[in-house]
Amino acid sequence: MSSAPAPLPESGAAALRPPEAVSQVVLERYRTLAPHLYGGVSLRAAAAAAGAPYRTAQRWLAAWRAGGLPGLARAQRSDKGSRKIPPELVEFIEGLALSKPRPGVTVIHRRAVSVAAQHGWPEPGYWTVHEIVSALDPALLLLAHEGVKRYREVYELVYRREAAAPNEFWQADHTQLDLWVLDDRGRPARAWLTAIEDDHSRAVAGYAVNLDTPSAITTALALSNRRAQ
Repeated sequence: MSSAPAPLPESGAAALRPPEAVSQVVLERYRTLAPHLYGGVSLRAAAAAAGAPYRTAQRWLAAWRAGGLPGLARAQRSDKGSRKIPPELVEFIEGLALSKPRPGVTVIHRRAVSVAAQHGWPEPGYWTVHEIVSALDPALLLLAHEGVKRYREVYELVYRREAAAPNEFWQADHTQLDLWVLDDRGRPARAWLTAIEDDHSRAVAGYAVNLDTPSAITTALALSNRRAQ
């Protein structure tokens, strides 16, 4: 006898045939049951051939008889996404995660279990504690563990004014060129480029190339070069 799933019977086949949108999980369960449903194979033998536990196949068969293909889909738990631990314990776990020095999740879990036992609350699992800690805002964690200064460096935005029209204001910048020249003593040195840029148009308003370390003087030379043009 072939082990391949038998086709659905012609009677009612259009209504029962798995549509393309049916999930892979549902199709796999259907293929496990098909030899039993349409091929005369015992449920135990069909489950063994598919590598599925017999009790699981029994549940799938009951689900099929109750709801067809939709019945084979995994049932969504009504409490999925909700925690069974009280808010007070959640706040305790969050407080530990924000304490300094920061304890590991294993330590937080151990202490949360102890507090839950003292108050008669449901004991939180390790992954529940891990989920609570992972859900904390990274900015809040950084503020708690590394202080205000580090928080400002990472998260606070630096105000930047932008020009609304050309020549409203310019910006100066310096970069050391990948270019070697000889200084006035005949020694090799890398030159610096100082550029003046219009903030609105991004046009170069002036520049200067010299061997001196960038300073207000080199910026003034770049502006002077602009005025000489």
